Amino acid sequence: MKKTILTLITAGTLMTSCCNKECKTQDEANPLLSKFETPYGVPPFGKIKDEDFLPAIKKGMALQNERIEKIVSNTTKPTFLNTIVALEESGTELETVAQIFGNLRSANTNDQIDATATEISPLMSKHSDQISFNDKLFAKVKTVYDNKTSFNLDEEDTRLLEKTYKGFVKSGANLSKEDKEKVSKINAELSLLSIKFGKNLLTETNSFTLVIENEKDLSGLPESIRQGAAETAKGMDKEGKWAFTLQKPSWIPFLTYADNRALREKLYKAMYNRGNNDNANDNKEVIKKIVALRAQKAKIMGYSNWSELCLDDRMAGTPNRVFDLLTKVWEPAIVRAKEETADMQKMIKSEKKNFKLQSWDWWYYSGKVRKAKYDLDEEQIRPYFELNNVREGAFMVANKLYGLKITEIKDIPVYHPEVKAYKVSEKDGSLVGVLYTDFFPRASKRAGAWMTSYRKEYKNDKGERVAPIISIVCNFSKPVGDKPALLSYDEVTTLFHEFGHALHGLLSQCKYYSISGTSVERDFVELPSQVMEHWPAEAEVLAMYAKHYKTGKPMPKELINKLVKSSTFNQGFATVEYLAASYLDMKYHTLKDANIEDVNKFEVDQMRELGLIEEIIPRYRSTYFAHIFSGGYSSGYYSYLWAEVLDSDAFEAYKETGNIFDQTTALKFRQNILEQGGKRKAMDMYKGFRGKEPSIDPLLKNRGLL
Repeated sequence: MKKTILTLITAGTLMTSCCNKECKTQDEANPLLSKFETPYGVPPFGKIKDEDFLPAIKKGMALQNERIEKIVSNTTKPTFLNTIVALEESGTELETVAQIFGNLRSANTNDQIDATATEISPLMSKHSDQISFNDKLFAKVKTVYDNKTSFNLDEEDTRLLEKTYKGFVKSGANLSKEDKEKVSKINAELSLLSIKFGKNLLTETNSFTLVIENEKDLSGLPESIRQGAAETAKGMDKEGKWAFTLQKPSWIPFLTYADNRALREKLYKAMYNRGNNDNANDNKEVIKKIVALRAQKAKIMGYSNWSELCLDDRMAGTPNRVFDLLTKVWEPAIVRAKEETADMQKMIKSEKKNFKLQSWDWWYYSGKVRKAKYDLDEEQIRPYFELNNVREGAFMVANKLYGLKITEIKDIPVYHPEVKAYKVSEKDGSLVGVLYTDFFPRASKRAGAWMTSYRKEYKNDKGERVAPIISIVCNFSKPVGDKPALLSYDEVTTLFHEFGHALHGLLSQCKYYSISGTSVERDFVELPSQVMEHWPAEAEVLAMYAKHYKTGKPMPKELINKLVKSSTFNQGFATVEYLAASYLDMKYHTLKDANIEDVNKFEVDQMRELGLIEEIIPRYRSTYFAHIFSGGYSSGYYSYLWAEVLDSDAFEAYKETGNIFDQTTALKFRQNILEQGGKRKAMDMYKGFRGKEPSIDPLLKNRGLL
């Protein structure tokens, strides 16, 4: 077996560059710079101090530079092993430390970590550019690429070679010295701006609280939500009051049930004005700089705009193909959204009220319409979605599909008391990987939900599989008083979604670290997560996990039927708000002249051009659109829809067998999708599973838009 990118950290490899006794002592005292003597090799969280990260990352960069110099100075003929694999393995320690740091900064940050990120960012950007712009290194890589047929490479070797070569080209290896300097400067600026955007957004999210002192203002709110708000207020030293924050588990229930329209408006506007308040945390200037710099970089790289650069190696391929997909779904979705608007306006009229529906009314009146149409509201089903039961439901689905056994590990390092760890095993007991879960919001955690890894799967130099360490992080409704955490159905699907990503990381069977797990095209990566969202809505699966938190009794069939029948309710709104954000992303990044004078005006103009109705705003307005301005989804937010075409068609494969746990179909999905990492092109993987390219019809059917 050929060597792979990453080996387990050992003290020996990290000590090789120490120049004296003092250097050794410093390294040995840093838990990030020694072998992790922990169960399954997880990070020793309890021993890591915030001040350990900067020296560890600097050491990782130094080690990688030494190894790259050895590659460059090697006088023997460049080969796949001495060039491509050697380069793949050169950043072992840096990758490990940077991954831990980045994960903690997202899930459990503090002022020192944020300050370290600001210091590290330009260093990492410069380090990356020095590798990408190393002419001698690229010459060796190109020699191997040009002679690839002479190396007897298998499919994964070939993908690694292509990915390495194209990565250099796309990073600017063929640019002139002058242009390389320009790109390097832009990269450094963009990395800092991304950090600034995310920091501003977190500060804005944490800075607003709606504090209610008069109990009359809680009219309409269920008791469980009142109790949760009281607990939140108590935690803020406001005992006897009720507090609502800009975290989704707080503001969405308030907008759904609060009778006080003025307070709904106040909370909603606070949410959608984050980063748009003309204060120290305002993101408008940050956005203008990011968009302009991305456009400049794209032009230097030979592309018309940033989207062309981003989409060059994705399934969509071109901006036009993305816009075509968005339009195909937009047309039926906006029709349905207008019908939903009319239904709610009728509800307002029936209440003898004389106002036009606004965006902050949508949750409140859609809930009323849903109740009227299906005799169903969120509070009826929430008691059946206790977090532990839902989690076990996801685990049971994985067991029935893939035979996985998932058991909690008690004695293992975690980075926060709320985090739990699980051992994932095959039927025969062999280790698949370790799974961390972190479910509740806190001030140190960014909003949203995501899957990440502390160690991806790969094979070591003995050909042995190194098990991955995967984490899913969410912001769910917390336990209240003597009640456990009771989820909304949206939170249920989020848990299954992130668990789908986790399975993609856990079940990977690849040689190379940079190929494994979720290292696939951006518009393919959501397939494993989104396909998992289909199972929790199935009556057979609901019977497995939807049990009343008090009595343990399963959800009544009558209630299950109501839930299933209402599955396409409000899909006009859900689809339109998502498409609006996707369209906004693409419009920012297809600008040729990206000098935006007014971010708010730009957003309004684009939504008017799209035909968005005023009762709906984009799911993410510009100033809190973290996916595209501080995440990895610029020109890629459409990916969820692109992947939904795939996942709807994929689940149809199970439905066609008459068994949602059909073992033949599950095995084909595991072998062709989940285990493959990025070994093959995405469409080739999909056709390997399905036998054909996907159809858009199952998506429209699932959303009730046909």
